[in-house]
Amino acid sequence: MSQNHPHKATLEKGKEYYYCTCGKSTTGPFCSGAHKGTDKNPIKFKAEKDGDAYLCGCQKSGNSPFCDGSHKK
Repeated sequence: MSQNHPHKATLEKGKEYYYCTCGKSTTGPFCSGAHKGTDKNPIKFKAEKDGDAYLCGCQKSGNSPFCDGSHKK
């Protein structure tokens, strides 16, 4: 689910998440398994703290899975 702005997500400290890199997820920004049959794989990450985070929506961030403002360029 690629978009031109970040996804706001509430994360739980210590929980593992899988960030979609194929842009086909129906549960974006998190992986739904839609990448199967492609050469893309999700990015596994663990939340460092509780609270809201802004995850990349444009698939161009240099700091994936987090937004770095690349969608503005």
